[in-house]
Amino acid sequence: MDYIWDFSSFYFKLLKITDSLGSPIQGTLRKRHPNYGEKKAPGEEKMNQLDATKSGFLVCIGICICIFTFLYTRNTIPKEADEDQPYPESAECGFYPDELCSALFEGKGAAPQIGQFCQQSTHPSEIPACLQSRGNCSRIFQGLHFITRPLSAEEGNFSLAYIITIHKELTMFLKLLRAIYVPQNVYCIHIDEKSPKDYKAAVQTLVNCFENIFIASKRESVVYAGFSRLQADINCMSDLVHSKIQWNYVINLCGQDYPIKTNREIIQYIKSKWNGKNMTPGIIQPAHMKHRTHLSYKEYVHEGTAYVYPTKKVKDEPPHNLTLYFGSAYYILTKKFVEFTLTDTRAKDLLEWSKDTYSPDEHYWVTLNRLRDAPGATPNAEWEGNIRAIKWKDQEGVVHNGCKGHYVRDICVYGLGDLQWIIESPHLFANKFEPTRYPLVMECLERRFRLKVLQQAEIPSEAHWQFQENSYFNMKINI
Repeated sequence: MDYIWDFSSFYFKLLKITDSLGSPIQGTLRKRHPNYGEKKAPGEEKMNQLDATKSGFLVCIGICICIFTFLYTRNTIPKEADEDQPYPESAECGFYPDELCSALFEGKGAAPQIGQFCQQSTHPSEIPACLQSRGNCSRIFQGLHFITRPLSAEEGNFSLAYIITIHKELTMFLKLLRAIYVPQNVYCIHIDEKSPKDYKAAVQTLVNCFENIFIASKRESVVYAGFSRLQADINCMSDLVHSKIQWNYVINLCGQDYPIKTNREIIQYIKSKWNGKNMTPGIIQPAHMKHRTHLSYKEYVHEGTAYVYPTKKVKDEPPHNLTLYFGSAYYILTKKFVEFTLTDTRAKDLLEWSKDTYSPDEHYWVTLNRLRDAPGATPNAEWEGNIRAIKWKDQEGVVHNGCKGHYVRDICVYGLGDLQWIIESPHLFANKFEPTRYPLVMECLERRFRLKVLQQAEIPSEAHWQFQENSYFNMKINI
């Protein structure tokens, strides 16, 4: 394997040199010209310099082509799958993926192109072997690297509840869950009723191994922008208020989220900025959003097709003369506020009124949290609260530098070139990720995140908590 590393090391060094020095490389190559140093006529000297520059450029291109040909040949040789090795052996891409991840986090110009090539050999299994049959709990804990003890006294004394709504990409859900999992928290998983049977079975196998993870007692066929999405959260809340774990706050996530901040950092953020208050970013409903609640909408679900469509029916005004707000569907809420939403007459009436509105989760939580007598209310807040980092298409060039992956419904699915932006964000979580399309994005984030978690721990690390025996990151962990 040493000769492979020699090739890849040279390739990385070549790219780093060309990226940082540019034209001085050509000067070095000119010095190696056999007639270098002889006095030339002005025209002849210019021609020789041009020839030398072309020669140097061609040499670089030639070397790159040779290396890529070599790497391609090696990648086409089939390898036996190893279920116990969570990451593919890719030494031809350096200390994979750590060296590439470090370059991506630091924003190195050539890193995304190299990463795109190297991640082609990564094909994560949709359903890991340990979830394909029951009775493998010890293998799940250790093989999937779940943290099994509170990592600090502060965390052990402050429990969080999570609502996670999922419907696809089991691999992504597993990555999310093991990132946010600690035994003192509690987790409600809402599985879309439309999800395949083998998907539901795999999640159930996983959940059976944990006392503090459960599947919502009532499940919805979730439709994008429909009331069913809001109802899924309500279902989990109804279960969570009866949990034996005395949680302080609840956070809702979807299956394509991933944390930027650790459990400890999330708790510290809540305590320092929002102690006893709810986070529901949003403003009074703007004019261009009034159509969402002015007309009546219906959900259509049939044979794999699901969507929301408007009718011609005009809705009545909101109940109790409530002022409607518009904001994020993501929140961080106190337990007392959750109990309020499940019992208060205004909350229940607003929920009923919202059943035929468009994307009601974007007005329901923020509207209730602006009521002055609601527990933990923030009546004067607007967009405060760093809950979710999202690259919206209409904010390109203003809030962010563009999506390096691709847009889905005007939300960026992160690519390799987005990694630096993600880890430098002040937000607690990021959305959205697709590991099947951009596997290296999640590998980099996972490895960095776990290193950061273990670095902050106040107790000795157990062997199975680590993703790899040795780390080759060259990066700032504490960003």
